[in-house]
Amino acid sequence: MISPMTLIISAVVLGAFTYGFRVAGPLLHGRMAPSPQTQEWMTSAATVLLVALCVTSAFADGKEWSDPARPIAVAVAGLAAWFRAPFLVVVLIAAVTAAVIRLVT
Repeated sequence: MISPMTLIISAVVLGAFTYGFRVAGPLLHGRMAPSPQTQEWMTSAATVLLVALCVTSAFADGKEWSDPARPIAVAVAGLAAWFRAPFLVVVLIAAVTAAVIRLVT
């Protein structure tokens, strides 16, 4: 079992690195200019991370697999977002889809 002191030290170190990373952005903005390839890679990496988070959250619910309604609702919301529906519409479509599937099953 992890000791409380280890958790506190880990949280402080993580917070310090996060703060340092956020401060480094404005400080280095004028000194460093990423290449167009790097900018394209960073954009793609952010998209991949967001999709991975959505897929992980859709299929897993903590320690158990989620019910079938959640991944279907996420897929429908992704399809609505692909067609550039407004965010509120995407959320409502996902909620209605999940509710209908849960009602039927």
